[in-house]
Amino acid sequence: MIEKVTVRLTEEGKFRPIDGPDCDAMNPKELLLYAAAQCSGRTAMLVMQKMRMQPKGLEISYSGDLDTDEVQAESMFRSFHVLYNVECATGSDQEKASRAIGLTHEKHCGLTQMLRRIAPVSHETAIVTTEPEAVR
Repeated sequence: MIEKVTVRLTEEGKFRPIDGPDCDAMNPKELLLYAAAQCSGRTAMLVMQKMRMQPKGLEISYSGDLDTDEVQAESMFRSFHVLYNVECATGSDQEKASRAIGLTHEKHCGLTQMLRRIAPVSHETAIVTTEPEAVR
């Protein structure tokens, strides 16, 4: 069974769950994925700020494959997968966002590092630019 939690950056700079239950309704395994998505989002934003870059949008989906067909207390994760969706204003921001996501996933997000001790953590990144570059 696959559990999944997706968070999106709000205008207030907070990450909120979308397309699923609020935290109050999440089971403990969903809460673990939610915490990982929060950690990845906050870390990515800090790295991007240091690069002097602000994404127009950031959405992170964290999923985990459980070893049982239904969520049970004894269910264990066999693997995790993270999908980073970033919306940038310019092509140069795309490069910065790609670097920031790579650093976040491979090095700086402590919860992702901790989950790697439980099971493999794969990821994919989708970055789009919404404003065309000026013609020179």
